[in-house]
Amino acid sequence: MAASELYTKYARVWIPDPEEVWKSAELTKDYKQGDTVLHLQLEDGSDLQHKLDPNTKTLPHLRNPDILVGENDLTALSYLHEPAVLHNLKVRFIDSKLIYTYCGIVLVAINPYETLPIYGTDIINAYSGQNMGDMDPHIFAVAEEAYKQMARDERNQSIIVSGESGAGKTVSAKYAMRYFATVSGSASEANVEEKVLASNPIMEAIGNAKTTRNDNSSRFGKYIEIGFDKRFHIIGANMRTYLLEKSRVVFQADEERNYHIFYQLCASSRLPEFKALKLGTANDFHYTKQGRNPVIDGVNDAKEMCTTRSAFSLLGITELYQMGLFQVLAAILHLGNVEVKDRDSDSSIIPPNNNHLMVFCDLMGVAYQDMSHWLCHRKLKTATETYIKPVPRLQAVNARDALAKHIYAKLFTWIVEHINQALHSTSKQHSFIGVLDIYGFETFEINSFEQFCINYANEKLQQQFNMHVFKLEQEEYMKEQIPWTLIDFYDNQPCINLIEAKMGILDLLDEECRMPKGSDDSWAQKLYNTHLKTCGLFEKPRMSNRAFIIQHFADKVEYQCEGFLEKNKDTVNEEQIHVLKASKFDLLVELFQDEEKVTSPTGAGPPTGGRTRLSVKPDKGKSVQASKEHKKTVGLQFRNSLQLLMETLNATTPHYVRCIKPNDYKFAFTFDPKRAVQQLRACGVLETIRISAAGFPSRWTYQEFFSRYRVLMKQKDVQSDKKMTCKNVLEKLVQDPDKYQFGKTKIFFRAGQVAYLEKLRADKLRAACIRIQKTIRCWLARKKYLRVKRAAITIQTHVRGHQARCLATFLRRTRAAIVIQKYQRMYVQRTRYQRMQAAALAVQCILRAYVARQQYKALLREHKAIIIQKMVRGWLARQWYQRSLEAVVYLQCCVRRMRARRELKKLKIEARSVEHYKKLNIGMENKIMQLQRRIDEQNKENRTLSERLSSTESTHAAESERTRRELTRLRGAEDEARNSANRVASLQEELERLKVELQSTQKEKKAIEDWAQTYQDEMEQMISELKEQNHLLKNEKNDLNRLIQEQGQQWTEKMQRALKEETSQLESDLNEERSRYQNLLTEHLRLEEKYDDLKEEMTLTMNVPKPGHRRTDSAHSSNESEYTYESEEGSRGMEDVTKGALDMALVLKLQKRVSELEQEKQGLQNELDRREEQFQRARARDDEQHKKARSAELEYESLKRQELESENKKLRHDLSEMRQSLMGSVGASSAAPGSPAYKVLLDQLNASTEELEVRKEEVLILRSQLVSQKEAMQHKDEKETMTDSLHYVEDVQKLTDAKEISQAYMGLKDTNRLLELQLQSQRRSHEAEMEALRGELQTVKEENHRQQQLLAQNLQLPPEARIEASLQHEITRLTNENLDLLEQLEKQDKTVRKLKKQLKVFAKKISDLEGGQIENVSPGQMADEPMHPVNIPRREKDFQGMLEYKKEDELKLVKNLILELKPRGVAVNLIPGLPAYILFMCLRHADYLNDDQKVRSLLTSVINSIKKILKKRGDDFETVSFWLANTCRFLHCLKQYSGDEQFMKYNTPKQNDHCLSNFDLAEYRQVLSDLAIQIYQQLIKCMENILQPMIVSGMLEHETIQGVSGVKPTGLRKRTSSIADEGTYTLDSILRQLSSFHATMCQHGTDPELIKQVVKQQFYIIGAVTLNNLLLRKDMCSWSKGMQIRYNVSQLEEWLRDKNLMVCGAKETLEPLIQAAQLLQVKKKTDEDAEAICSMCNTLTTAQIVKVLNLYTPVNAFEERVSVTFIRTIQNRLRDRKESPQLLLDTKTIYPVTFPFSPSSLALETIQIPSSLSLGFLTRV
Repeated sequence: MAASELYTKYARVWIPDPEEVWKSAELTKDYKQGDTVLHLQLEDGSDLQHKLDPNTKTLPHLRNPDILVGENDLTALSYLHEPAVLHNLKVRFIDSKLIYTYCGIVLVAINPYETLPIYGTDIINAYSGQNMGDMDPHIFAVAEEAYKQMARDERNQSIIVSGESGAGKTVSAKYAMRYFATVSGSASEANVEEKVLASNPIMEAIGNAKTTRNDNSSRFGKYIEIGFDKRFHIIGANMRTYLLEKSRVVFQADEERNYHIFYQLCASSRLPEFKALKLGTANDFHYTKQGRNPVIDGVNDAKEMCTTRSAFSLLGITELYQMGLFQVLAAILHLGNVEVKDRDSDSSIIPPNNNHLMVFCDLMGVAYQDMSHWLCHRKLKTATETYIKPVPRLQAVNARDALAKHIYAKLFTWIVEHINQALHSTSKQHSFIGVLDIYGFETFEINSFEQFCINYANEKLQQQFNMHVFKLEQEEYMKEQIPWTLIDFYDNQPCINLIEAKMGILDLLDEECRMPKGSDDSWAQKLYNTHLKTCGLFEKPRMSNRAFIIQHFADKVEYQCEGFLEKNKDTVNEEQIHVLKASKFDLLVELFQDEEKVTSPTGAGPPTGGRTRLSVKPDKGKSVQASKEHKKTVGLQFRNSLQLLMETLNATTPHYVRCIKPNDYKFAFTFDPKRAVQQLRACGVLETIRISAAGFPSRWTYQEFFSRYRVLMKQKDVQSDKKMTCKNVLEKLVQDPDKYQFGKTKIFFRAGQVAYLEKLRADKLRAACIRIQKTIRCWLARKKYLRVKRAAITIQTHVRGHQARCLATFLRRTRAAIVIQKYQRMYVQRTRYQRMQAAALAVQCILRAYVARQQYKALLREHKAIIIQKMVRGWLARQWYQRSLEAVVYLQCCVRRMRARRELKKLKIEARSVEHYKKLNIGMENKIMQLQRRIDEQNKENRTLSERLSSTESTHAAESERTRRELTRLRGAEDEARNSANRVASLQEELERLKVELQSTQKEKKAIEDWAQTYQDEMEQMISELKEQNHLLKNEKNDLNRLIQEQGQQWTEKMQRALKEETSQLESDLNEERSRYQNLLTEHLRLEEKYDDLKEEMTLTMNVPKPGHRRTDSAHSSNESEYTYESEEGSRGMEDVTKGALDMALVLKLQKRVSELEQEKQGLQNELDRREEQFQRARARDDEQHKKARSAELEYESLKRQELESENKKLRHDLSEMRQSLMGSVGASSAAPGSPAYKVLLDQLNASTEELEVRKEEVLILRSQLVSQKEAMQHKDEKETMTDSLHYVEDVQKLTDAKEISQAYMGLKDTNRLLELQLQSQRRSHEAEMEALRGELQTVKEENHRQQQLLAQNLQLPPEARIEASLQHEITRLTNENLDLLEQLEKQDKTVRKLKKQLKVFAKKISDLEGGQIENVSPGQMADEPMHPVNIPRREKDFQGMLEYKKEDELKLVKNLILELKPRGVAVNLIPGLPAYILFMCLRHADYLNDDQKVRSLLTSVINSIKKILKKRGDDFETVSFWLANTCRFLHCLKQYSGDEQFMKYNTPKQNDHCLSNFDLAEYRQVLSDLAIQIYQQLIKCMENILQPMIVSGMLEHETIQGVSGVKPTGLRKRTSSIADEGTYTLDSILRQLSSFHATMCQHGTDPELIKQVVKQQFYIIGAVTLNNLLLRKDMCSWSKGMQIRYNVSQLEEWLRDKNLMVCGAKETLEPLIQAAQLLQVKKKTDEDAEAICSMCNTLTTAQIVKVLNLYTPVNAFEERVSVTFIRTIQNRLRDRKESPQLLLDTKTIYPVTFPFSPSSLALETIQIPSSLSLGFLTRV
C-alpha cells in the first residue's frame, strides 16, 4: 500500500535519538509523495521537522498500535524493527516487571538485579505439562518444551544460554536444571537430581568470581548433559568445561575478586580443621587482595563454605579428599606471597627461610630447596647438553604465577572429572538434555586472547542459530504450503574462515608459537601481510602496529596482540612439575598423573557403561603421546573442544535463551536503552526479527482472523465456510496480493499488514462509536429540549396564574375598602348617637339616685337607733349574766388549779429527762399500761366529777333562781350593792394573782417547748448526717456492685474468649494433625505401591520360584496362613494374604499412635468441657447460696414485719380507746375549772399517735421492700435491684430513730463484706481451675509436639531407616502398653470371675422362677407343647441378619463380591452399599461363633482385596467411588453394631439386638478409616486427572459469552485460541462432568456429608488451577476475560444451587478467583479505586494483586493500561498485610476428610442376596 495511507496525520513514528536510541513522535501533517520533511510532535509537546535522507528517501519506522505493545512474543508485533523490539522489552520490564519475553524461538531474559518470587515449586508445577505458548514467557517454559520434545520426538535436546557477564546466564542455567530435577525426579533412590543440583555450588565456588559487571560471573564455559532413562527419569549427568580464565588466579583488576573458593577458605580459617593451613584474611594474600574489595554485599563467605562442603559430601567426595583440595588451594595462596628479589640484572633469588614458601612446601609435601631453586632457575636442553640458567626477577615471578595457574587448572579439571564420576549412572542412558552456559560476545577497551576465543565461540554459535532459525521458517512455510522464496540472511562463515581456516588467525598463531624466536609483533606482521588485502572483515588500526580489528556479526572488535603467544602456549617450567610429582602428598601426585590412573575419591572404579568423555590411551607410546598433548596450544585445544560442542548441538534440537544486562550499575529494574541495543544486536535477537520480517511474520488462524475482524465484514460477506469468508474479505481490504498468503490453517501477513488491519478495525469501531455518540447526543439533546419546553410552559402557566391572582386580589381589596368605609361611617354615626343617649340616661339616673339615697338615709337612721337601743339593753343583761358565771367558774378553777399544779410539777420533772422519751419509744407497752391505768383512774374521777357536776348543776340552777329573786330584791337595796362591789374587788385581786401564775406557767411551757425544739433540731441534724453517711455508703455499695459486675463480666468474657481461642487452636491443631496423618497415609500407600512394583519386578526376574515355607512371626502366623487358593490362585492368594497381614500389622503399628493422639486431643477437649461445666455448676451453686442467704434475710425481715404489725395493731387499739376516754372526759369537764391540765395529756397522746403513724409507714415501706427484693431475686434483674436499693435507702432515710439507722447501716456493711468474701473465694477457685487446665493443656501440647518431632525425624530418614526407626519406637511403646494391658487384664479377669459367680446365682433364681411359671401352665398345654426354656424362643422364619459361610469359601466370597464385581450393575440394579452389608453380615456370624481367627481372616481379606481392586482399576472413577461408598458403609456398620452407647442411641431395638457380642473391632475401624482416607485421596486424584484438561479451556479460554473477548495477534509461539474449536472443552463440559461425578456418587450411596467434601475439593481445584493460569498468562488478564470468569463462576454457583450444595463451603473456595475477576473489571485510576481494591481483595495476597495489575492488558484500543503509580499505591496500602509471599495456590492441597457417623435404617434381616452375585454358598441365619 502507498506510504500516504500510513504516514497520515496522528500516525506515530520512531526517530533516532543519541540519548534514548529511539524516540517516539507523532505526525502533525499528512505525508505526501515527494516531501523532504516530516512535521512531527514529540511526546513532550515540542514540534520537530524531521528531514528525510535525500538519497534514500527512507521514512522513519512506524510505531505499533498500543494494543500490541507489551506482547509476550516480539514476532507478534505488526512492525518488526529495532525500536519496536526495544520499546516492547522496556514496557514489559519497567511497567509490568516481566523479565522474560519470546522472540520467535528465543527467550529473552533481562536481569532484574532483584530476587523475584517466580521460581518456586508452585511455579514449576504450573508450567509442567503446559504448551510453550499457553503460558507467559519463562525459563521453565523453555525447559518444559525441551523435556516434552525429548519425550515426544525421542531426540536429544539442548538449551543454549548466552549473554554478557552479569546478564544472568548462570542463574538461568541453574533454574533450567532445577526444573528438570523437580519435574522428572530420579529413577532410583540415589537422589541423582539432588546431586545434579549440588554440582552448582561447587562449580560456582571454583569457577565463578566477582567482576565489575557481575558479582557471580562464570569465568568458564560449561555444557551439562542431563541423562534420562526410557521413562524419562534423571539417571545421571556429565559436564564439559571450556576455557577457564586461569589468569584470574594471579591477577584481578580493581573492584574484582579471585575465585570464590579462596575467600571462602579465608573466611573459614578459624575452624579447627583449617588451623594447619595457616590461613588468614583475604587481605593477607597477594592473590586475593589485588582487587581491593574482597567483600561482596549480602554474601557470607563462611556460610557459602559450608554449602560447598555439603555439596562435596553429597557428591561422594570424602572429608579426606576435601581437606586435600583445601590444602592445595591454601598452598596456591601461600605461593603467591613468595617474594622474589633481584640478585643481579640476570638472576634472582628467594630469601632463605621464606615463611610462605616453607608453608607451601609443607602443604604440598615437596622439598624446600628444590622448589626454591627451580623458581629462580630454568633448564635449557640442546642436542648435546643441558644447561641450568638463572632467570631474572620478572621471569621468576611469571614462572611462579604460571605454576599457580597450572596447579589450579589441574585442580579444576580433577574436580570436574570426579563430579562427572559422581553423577555417572550405571544404567543405560536413553536420551539427554544439554544445558550450555557459555560466555556471550565481549568487547572491552583492551581485548586480548580470552576475548578473541570467546567471540570466536559466539561466531560459531551464531552461525548455528541463524541456520536453525532459517530452517524453522522454511519448515513453517512448507507445512502451510506457502510459496517459498529464498530469504537473504547474514552468514558469518567468512568471519569463521578468517579465524579457523588454513592460514587463518589461529593457524598463524600456532605457527608463530612453534618458532624459536616468535613474538607478538612478528605474528601481527604476518596477519597484516596475509589478510589485510584479501579479507574485508580484517582491518588494521591506524595508530597501532600491534593490534588488529575483526568485523564480527555483532560489532567491530580491536584486539591487542600483546600476550597472545604467551597465553596460547601456556608454558610451565617442567622442572617445577617434576618437583611436584615427587611430592609425598598423594592428591598432588594424583593431579599430575595421566588420566587413566586417576582414582575416585569415593573408592569407585572407572565407569562401566553409559556416556563418558574420558579417552583411555594404551600404554604403548604413552610418553610420546603425552609429550604431544603437552605441546598442544590453547587455541588448538579450544578449537577442537568447540568443534565437538558444535557437533553435539547439531545432533540435538536447540532452544535458545538470550540474557540481557539492562544497566552497568546493577540497579534493580533500570533499563539503559544503549546497553540493551548493543546486546540485542550481539545476541542475534534482531537477526531473528530481520529474518521473520523478511517473510510473513504475522500469522493468524482463520477462526482467529474471523473473530477479530468480524467488524470489517458485512452480513452478506459472512459464509458458512470461514476460510472462504476470510479470503473474500482480505481481497477487498488489502489490494496487494503479495502482502498476504493463505496457508492450510493460517493466514500469513507481511510486516505492517496487521497494523493496517488494526487501523481499519479501529477506524470502523471509531466510526461506530461516533455514530453511537451522535445518536445518544441527539437523544440527549432532544430530551433536554423537551425538558426545557415543558419547563417554559410550566413557567408561563405559573406567571399567568400569578397575574390573574393579583387582579383578583386588587378587585377584592377594592370591594373590601368600600365595605370598610361603609361600616366605619356607620360606626361613627352610631357611636355619636349612643354617646348622646348615654348622657341623657346618666343625667336621669343621677337625679333619681339622689332622691332615693335621701329617702334611704332617713330610714337607715331610724333603724340604727332602734338597733342601738336593742344592743345596749342586751349588753347590760349579758354583763350581769357573765359576772355571775365567772364567779362560779372561778370557784371551780381554784380547786382544779390546785390539783393541776401538783400534776404539772410531776410532768415537768418527767419532761426534763431524756430517758422519759426513750422509755416512751422503747417501752411503749409499759407506757400504754400506765396510760390505761391512768385512764381508768381518770374515768373514776370523771364519774365522780360527773356526779358532783350534776349535783352542782342542780344546786346551781336552784341557787340561780333564788339569786335572781334576791338580785331583784337587792337592786333596790344599796347595802347589798356595796357588799357586791366589795366582793367584786376581792375577786379581781384573785384574778390578778391567777394571771400572774398563768404567765409564769406559760414561761415554763415556753422553756419546755424551746428545749423540745432544740432537741428536735439536734435529732434532725443527726438524722441528716446519718442520711449523708447512708448516701455515701449507698454510692460505695453501688460502686462496689458495679465493679463486681464489671469484673465478673470481664472474667466471663475473658474465660469465653480464652475457651474460644483454645477451642479454635485445638480445632486447627486437630485439622493439621489430621492433614499430616492423611499425608502420612498417602506416603504409606505410595511406599506400598512401590513395594508391590519392586516385588513384581523381582517376580519377573526370577524364572522359578523357590519352594519351601517361609517362617514368619508368631504374631502374624494366624493372619498369613488363613487361606489357600486352589491351583494357581492358591499360591497367589497366600502371597497376597501374607503381604496383607504384614501390611495390616504395619498399619496398626504406625496408626495406633496417631489414633492415641486424636484420643488425647478428644480427652483434652472433654476435660475442657468438663471444667467449663464445673465452673458453671460452681457459679450456679454460689448463686443458690446467695439466694438462700437472701431468702433467710427475707424470712427474718418478714417475721420482724409481722411482729411490728401485731404490735402496731395493739397500739392502735389502745390508742383509740384512750382517745375515746380522753375525749369523753374532756367533753364532760369542758365547763369545769382545771381543764388546762388535760391539754398536756392530749399533747402527749397526739405525739404517741404521730409516732404510731411513723411506725405504720415504716411497716408499709418494709413490706414493699420485701416484695421488690423477692422479685429481684427471682428475675435477677440488675436494674430492678438498683431501683430497690434506692427505695431501700429512701425508706431508711425516713427512720427517725438513730439506733435503727445505725443498725441498718451495719447490716448493709456486713452484707457487702460477705458478698466480697464470696466473690473473692469464687475468683480464687476459678483461677485455680484455670491454672490446672492450662497445665494439663501444656502437658498435652508438649506430648503432641514430641510426637510430631519424632514423626518429622522419621520422615527425614531414608525409607528403610524410617521403617526401622518407626518399628523400634512402636515396639518400645507397645511393650509398655502391653504391661499396662496385662495388669488391666488381670483386674478384668477377677471382675469376670466375680460376675460369673453372680450370674450363676441369678441364673438359678431365674430357673426357679421359670419353674414356677411352668407349674402355672394348664395340663392341656403341657401335653400339647414340648418342654423347652422360655427365654430361647425359636421361629423358623425369623432371620437374625447373619450370613453363614464356610472357611474354604472365604476366597470365593472375596473374589465374587470384590474382585470381579462390576460397580455399574450393582449401583443401578441393587440397593446402595449391598457389598458392605453382605460382608458385615458374614462378619456378624463369625462374631456369633466367637471365632477370632475367622473374623481376623475375613477383615484382612476384605481390606487387601479392596486395595488390590483399587490398584488394578484406580483410574476408574466409578470403581473408586463405589468402593469409597461401600468402605464407609462397612465402617458405619462396624460402629452402629459395635455396642457402644454413643452409636446405639440411633438404632432400633431390633438393631441393638444385632450388635456384635464377642469382639471389639475398634482397631479395625481405625484401619478401615485409614483405608477410606486412601480411597478418598485416590478419588480426588482421579477426579483431578479428569478435570485438569478441562479447567483452563473451559474456565479461561472458551468464550462463553460470544463476542465479548477479542483475539489479539499472536507470535511464532502457538497460543491456545480462545475460540472453541471442535474437541475443545467448554464450561458445559465441566458442568456435565461435575454432574456425572455427583450422580455416580449418589447412585453408589455415598454419604451426603462426604459428597459435600468431595464437591468442595473439586471446586478448590477448579478455582486454584484457573487462578494460577490467570496469574501466569498475560493474554488472559483483560476486562472482557474478567466478565467471562464471573459468568463462569455464576454458572458453577447455579450448579451448586441446583444440587443443594451451597452450604458445603465450595463457594468460598472460589472467592480468590471471583476477586481476581472483579479486580480485572474495576476502575484502576484514583486513590479511591485503590482503597476499594484493597478492601475488596481480602483473600488475594499482595503478590497476586500486583501480578494481576502488572499483567492487565487491554484487548481493544479503547481500554487503558494500569499506571505504575497506581500499582505502587496499591503496594504501599498493602504493605502491612501479614501473608505468605507465595504467588500461586497449591493445587495439590487436599482438605482433611472426615467421615461423620451415618447410621443405616435398613434392617439386616430383610436384605436379600441376588443370584447375579453368585453367592449361593452363603446361608441366611
